[in-house]
Amino acid sequence: MLNLPENKKIILFDGVCNLCDSAVQFIIKHDKKDLFRFVSLQSDFGKEICNYIGVDQSKIDSIILYNPGVAYYYKSSAVIEIAEDLGGIYSLLSIFEIFPEKLRNIIYDFIAKNRYKWYGKKESCMIPTPELKAKFL
Repeated sequence: MLNLPENKKIILFDGVCNLCDSAVQFIIKHDKKDLFRFVSLQSDFGKEICNYIGVDQSKIDSIILYNPGVAYYYKSSAVIEIAEDLGGIYSLLSIFEIFPEKLRNIIYDFIAKNRYKWYGKKESCMIPTPELKAKFL
């Protein structure tokens, strides 16, 4: 059994990807409801969560949103769910649900495949500031 915080959604992300790091920073800044917690896919806990929900981490080059006890989402579906939870103007991204998930994920996969080339890669995972440390598991 995983020891996860109650009433929080878990975002698993590529901890060495600059695009992913920027996305995490964006979500933290706009998470007015303090709904999300973050775990690097490369961390032991990230791997444990993936195993628990049945996601083969070796095949994941995606952001994963895990809502404990409810469901998990990845790729474009995770992005849309996160945007809806952020609310406000970001919830307008849900309009992309009119497109089939397979089509949305083709675009997502193209960006994911090129993310290191376009945005770069860190040598190690981000170390959060003391203020942000509570947001990371």
